[in-house]
Amino acid sequence: MLAAIVRYYSYAFHALLALFLIGVSAVALGSSPTSLRLDMLPWSGATLTYVVFFGGLFGLLTVALAFLHKLPVLFFVWALAVLVLLVKGYVFSGYGFEPGGFATAVELTIGALLTLPGSWLQMRPARN
Repeated sequence: MLAAIVRYYSYAFHALLALFLIGVSAVALGSSPTSLRLDMLPWSGATLTYVVFFGGLFGLLTVALAFLHKLPVLFFVWALAVLVLLVKGYVFSGYGFEPGGFATAVELTIGALLTLPGSWLQMRPARN
C-alpha cells in the first residue's frame, strides 16, 4: 500500500512539474523565446526556452510510459535528472534567492527527492 502511494505521488509530482514547464516555456515561446529566465538552470536565452519546453514534453512522456508500465527506467532517469538539476542549480551555483525564494527551492528539492523511491519502485515487476 505504501509503495503504491509513493509511486502515485511520484507520477503526480512529475506530471505537474512537466505541465508547468511546458506552460511556462509555451508562454515564453509565444511572446519572445529569449524572455524566459531561470537562473538556476545552466542554459539561457532561446536555448533555455526550448530545453524547458522539450524537457517538459519528455517528462510528461516518461510519466505516461511509466504509468502504463512501458520503459519505466526512463521515468527514473527523468526523476534523477530533475533532482540533480535542482541541487546543482540551487546549491552548487551562484544562484541568489529573492525573499521567500529559499523556502520554495527547499520545498521543490525535497519534493523531487521524495519522488526517487517512487520512481525506483515502479521499475519492479507487478505482484499478482
